[in-house]
Amino acid sequence: MKYKAPGKCPVCGEKLSITKLNCPKCTTTIEGDFHPCEFCRLPDDDLEFIKVFIKCRGNIKDVEKELGISYPTVRGKLDTVIKGLGYEIPSKELIKEKAAISATRNEIIDQLSKGEISSKEATERLKNL
Repeated sequence: MKYKAPGKCPVCGEKLSITKLNCPKCTTTIEGDFHPCEFCRLPDDDLEFIKVFIKCRGNIKDVEKELGISYPTVRGKLDTVIKGLGYEIPSKELIKEKAAISATRNEIIDQLSKGEISSKEATERLKNL
């Protein structure tokens, strides 16, 4: 019987590495420090969610219908998978800050194109963002 390799240490919770590979046909054994793919480390429920998400082509409304869950629950599950893959979820404050910087940048470029400010002034303002 084959079992799914655990992704985290049951004692300390750190990511596990694979140190031995074996061919069941010829019994060749290779030892080293091998890392499984990021998806292999995810729990089964996260993998099932990913399958549904891909099947639905990333359409959250379709994922809602398929799984019978609400939009916030879909977003929460997606955030869990993203974190499980080792990526950070930007905070709402960071998203707002980036949007404000982008709006200011566009405003500076617009003022430059209208001749309201010089290229030197636009450059300085953009550097200070």
